[in-house]
Amino acid sequence: MEFKVGDTVAVLDDVIKGKVIGVYAHKIVIESEDGFSFDFLPKELVVIRESQRELSKFSDISNESLLEKINLSSGKKNAPKFKTANLNDKLPPMEVDLHIHNLASSTRGMDNYDMLNIQMNEAKHKLEFAIKNRIPKIVFIHGVGQGVLKSELEYLFKNYNVKSYEASFQKYGLGATEVYIYQNSKG
Repeated sequence: MEFKVGDTVAVLDDVIKGKVIGVYAHKIVIESEDGFSFDFLPKELVVIRESQRELSKFSDISNESLLEKINLSSGKKNAPKFKTANLNDKLPPMEVDLHIHNLASSTRGMDNYDMLNIQMNEAKHKLEFAIKNRIPKIVFIHGVGQGVLKSELEYLFKNYNVKSYEASFQKYGLGATEVYIYQNSKG
């Protein structure tokens, strides 16, 4: 993969994101969002071409390094083990960021109830989209906060044929829930 000064990149094995400030023969220098400089090998980085909101629409991944990383990963310890030969199981989970600033242009005039309704409607819509399109996993990024949204999501999941569990702490921290969608054998 070719890197250019100014590219927005993410580190594959860490939670670091930033801009490329130097491209050399065997290293790429990036400046993190916090203003720190880091050196990485090109194979340790991936260029971010779409916003998180666009990625939550389940776009395909075309980065070979990232696909190789996904195929080599052994899975989560708290994730249920399922034996399937489905190609979709090798894809990363669909991500849905439920932070209110990603769902509404402004929260002016909204109370907590209004914001929670927007978040829950988005979660329900994305979950039903994943079920309809036979997407096996979906990660809801809800944040930590007071736990109200997380509790409401757990209640929502009880109405569907799904299994929910904590998403990867390394990737999402404490503020995300991964959902495995049980698929019927016939569509």
